[in-house]
Amino acid sequence: MDDTHVSSRLAPHAPSYSGLGAGCPVQGLVYAPEFAADPHGNYRAMRERYGTIAPIELSPDVPANLVLGYRTAVRILNDPDNFPADPRMWQDSIPEDCPVRPMMQWYPNALRNSGSVHARYRQAYVAAIDSIDHHALHATVEQIAISLINSFCGAGSADVLTQYAFPLVFETLNRVVGCTPELGRRVATGMAALFDTVNAAWGMEHLSAALIELITLRRDEPGDDLTSRLAHHAAGLDDEEMLYNLISFYGAGIEPMQNLISNALLLILTDSRFGGGVIAGSLSTRDALDEVLFLDPPMANFCTTYPRQPVMIDDVWLPANQPVVISLSACNNDPSIAQGDRNGNRSHLAWGAGPHACPARSVAYQIAQDALDQLLDVLPDLTLAVPAEEIAWRPGPFHRAMTTLPVNFPPSAPLFVP
Repeated sequence: MDDTHVSSRLAPHAPSYSGLGAGCPVQGLVYAPEFAADPHGNYRAMRERYGTIAPIELSPDVPANLVLGYRTAVRILNDPDNFPADPRMWQDSIPEDCPVRPMMQWYPNALRNSGSVHARYRQAYVAAIDSIDHHALHATVEQIAISLINSFCGAGSADVLTQYAFPLVFETLNRVVGCTPELGRRVATGMAALFDTVNAAWGMEHLSAALIELITLRRDEPGDDLTSRLAHHAAGLDDEEMLYNLISFYGAGIEPMQNLISNALLLILTDSRFGGGVIAGSLSTRDALDEVLFLDPPMANFCTTYPRQPVMIDDVWLPANQPVVISLSACNNDPSIAQGDRNGNRSHLAWGAGPHACPARSVAYQIAQDALDQLLDVLPDLTLAVPAEEIAWRPGPFHRAMTTLPVNFPPSAPLFVP
């Protein structure tokens, strides 16, 4: 990276940065409800004003840089030496009660480490994920999906997010992880608080207590599940390492996957290219999922890194130990790489890139696609129950998540649960 360009600009929050200030445009406040209501408009405004990297606040008085350029993001994600994932120098300057700190701070897991430590964690993590039986996973999703659909198919209406996407993902992950239903409920409650950055510290405490109980159980009583495989892997993870690698798996599953399913269904119900195509069979639900992963990925802003020294990229000085957040959503929609027809194109960054790319993408694809296929097979005449513009989106700096997804359909009789 070249630091000799005398014409290069300082980031608006260079090392002396002290906040965006009261006059900050809404697009810089990625945690605000106004941002959630129109993220793409805000990304466009930031790109026009700042270029490929823009100053933001992740929560009040927590500055960061948001990467808006696709090629810039790929460069950063593949340069862990200059852009490590370890946040410990940053978090030392952040108050304990900061809403985003529990979501971003250092933990002994693959997501928040670099080098040999990251490699050790990732080896165990990938081995546990790669051992998931996809045929059994398909049967699990089918059974859970039909049971859930049976619970509302006679009513003629439902909230897909709360009555289908969330409980399906939640129960599927619990089975994959080897979690009991009671422990799983506690995990889900804690994870939701983390992603919403509301009562996040409580969420982490609640989540951790449940998972420690699970780890103890699976060390003593191993089974064919992800927790057991992590607990008995040659990497020799201790209980704390187990805990935070499981949190990472749940974090990559519950919130993002339920949002992927619901966001894809919203696309199918509102975009004629997909609605008619999916139902008629000319386009698959996989095509709808990939379109959403380009347009509205469930993790809109993530893959955070923390430069150890001031670094120049795209003629912008990035301060040391300040978060550099990849806007997966903005980068996927960067005009410099935008194409008209994206069917079959999976070059989006929704799974990340480089050494920290998501290792569970095939599992996530399968769960989301099976969930959508089951729902549309049983209830092919789904329609959105409210105008699309009335759909509300949950505020938060990281995710792209609806509050509800209400649908209507002709009532039908329950199906046999296999």
